Amino acid sequence: MTENTGTTASPYRTSHVGLCVSDLGKSLRFYCEGLGFAKIMEYDLDEQIPEVDAPCSLTSTFLQKDGFRVELLSYRQPGVIGAPPTRRNHLGMTHLSFFADDIDAAAEALSEFGGTLVPDTRAGLGDPDAPQFVFVADPDGNRIELMHIPAGTPW
Repeated sequence: MTENTGTTASPYRTSHVGLCVSDLGKSLRFYCEGLGFAKIMEYDLDEQIPEVDAPCSLTSTFLQKDGFRVELLSYRQPGVIGAPPTRRNHLGMTHLSFFADDIDAAAEALSEFGGTLVPDTRAGLGDPDAPQFVFVADPDGNRIELMHIPAGTPW
């Protein structure tokens, strides 16, 4: 791996993160009503795509918040397989992170939209000057980190 010295511009721009979901309605409620994303486009596809067993039929829904895009992939066929990581040292993407002024209130509010507080993930509770973190699982168990970084803390 070579170090990027900043002398060469990267040809890449961010696009989106894709999440496979088991129930599009529940996920839309969580991400749009709970986290404040807006639905910007949706496609129904009935064609074979790489890395998915035939026959393939799905809805691809793009959401956006603060310029960040998430694609929810809802498979009618062949259906959803597997489970998201349950540990932050699990290989692969482990969580999405959002800032909140009051992470406990935000976590409680997300539970009203189908989220579930992940036990034993609250950090910084005993020190109001420390960064504060807590994790909530979306309706499929994907981890959402809510964090508050106190003013003056490097970030």
